[in-house]
Amino acid sequence: MADLIFHHYQNSPFSEKVRLIFGFKKLAWKSVFIPPVMPKPNLTALTGGYRRTPVLQVGADIYCDTALIADVLERVAPTPSLYPLEIEGQSRTLAQWADATLFWTVIAYVFQPVAMPYLLGPLTPEQMKAFGADRAAMRGNAPRMSVGEATGSLREYLRRLENMLAGGKPFLLGAQASIADFSVYHCVWFLQLAQPLADILDMAPNLKSWAARMAEFGHGQSEKLRAESALEVAQEAAPASFDDLPFVDTHGIARGETVTITPTDYALDPVEGRLVLSSDTEWAVSRTDAVAGEVVVHFPRLGFQLKKI
Repeated sequence: MADLIFHHYQNSPFSEKVRLIFGFKKLAWKSVFIPPVMPKPNLTALTGGYRRTPVLQVGADIYCDTALIADVLERVAPTPSLYPLEIEGQSRTLAQWADATLFWTVIAYVFQPVAMPYLLGPLTPEQMKAFGADRAAMRGNAPRMSVGEATGSLREYLRRLENMLAGGKPFLLGAQASIADFSVYHCVWFLQLAQPLADILDMAPNLKSWAARMAEFGHGQSEKLRAESALEVAQEAAPASFDDLPFVDTHGIARGETVTITPTDYALDPVEGRLVLSSDTEWAVSRTDAVAGEVVVHFPRLGFQLKKI
């Protein structure tokens, strides 16, 4: 199999989710660091405009969104599983809540002036302004939670998570780690980065012990790779073919038609291409870029919308 090339930046919470999955599955991967704010020319040459972090590249196949990336890594290394059979539905549902509701609650809580240097590092006023403008563009008209609302909501969520670990359970859903643990963990990890505000976790000692246990999985074996080298990999590889797979049509759109795929919540940047894969859980479009060559960009169905051009 082609190398797993991971496009990320150090303080990205969703990147930490996947880095820990690499460690859980003891995988080797190539690390490409990307800018935390736009422009990201090397990344968007691969994705066609999708700008969220992180992105997984396997040859000329580009996988967007950590929910789909986790599924890809599960196919690459089925054991240990992120989706133990008896709790698969429960773990996926809890992970979806953590990636959305818990994540945005943590973001609203930690992005206070006292914690910003711990989350972003030492930035000049110009860099801070650029970061703020970039994130405002990503959020668009999405509702914003006040610090007071976030604080109250976060305390209640921490109480619920603490209860899930009562009785000495090692992981949120029992004896085995699952995708739910990794999705909750990246939120707790980001909260811990905001050191002046992280004492809110003192109310959840079981959760703090669980987070330390999760961190022991590590990040697997990584090797740095230049962004230009990742583009060369895409140029030289042939994307996977999906012609033999069943085509699941729920939109009245046929295989091969030109479409856009766009997130439904934030960073609403459409990616245009020829629809080559439509399964129960995944879409993919083929597109050609002057720099990256022919690539196939993959998205999960959940959280994205498909439209015919």
